[in-house]
Amino acid sequence: MNSLQTVGTALDAACCAPSGQLALSAEDALRKAAVFKALADPNRLRLLSIVKGADAGEACVCDLTEPLDLGQPTVSHHLKILVDAGLLHREKRGTWAYYSLVPGAIEQTAGLLASL
Repeated sequence: MNSLQTVGTALDAACCAPSGQLALSAEDALRKAAVFKALADPNRLRLLSIVKGADAGEACVCDLTEPLDLGQPTVSHHLKILVDAGLLHREKRGTWAYYSLVPGAIEQTAGLLASL
């Protein structure tokens, strides 16, 4: 083996050596993707903003349709996605549902990319 072959073999070995860092698990990737998907819609971002800015720290679904100029079924669909992503909490009171931010959800979401 000549010196060029030796260098090439050493580079090949270094290229294929495992990095030693653990990859993101499939479960973690699905969870993070759900949050990113929930945040990828402008209406859902607006809903989060409205709920976060509400005086009582919560908003009734009846108060969320008008600001977005969307029908109640569409707003409810967006809210369900935000709840499923762990960003909003839903509490049923009589015929109405009230939404509030999950404590720490915004901070956890901000750290999602840093934890990759």
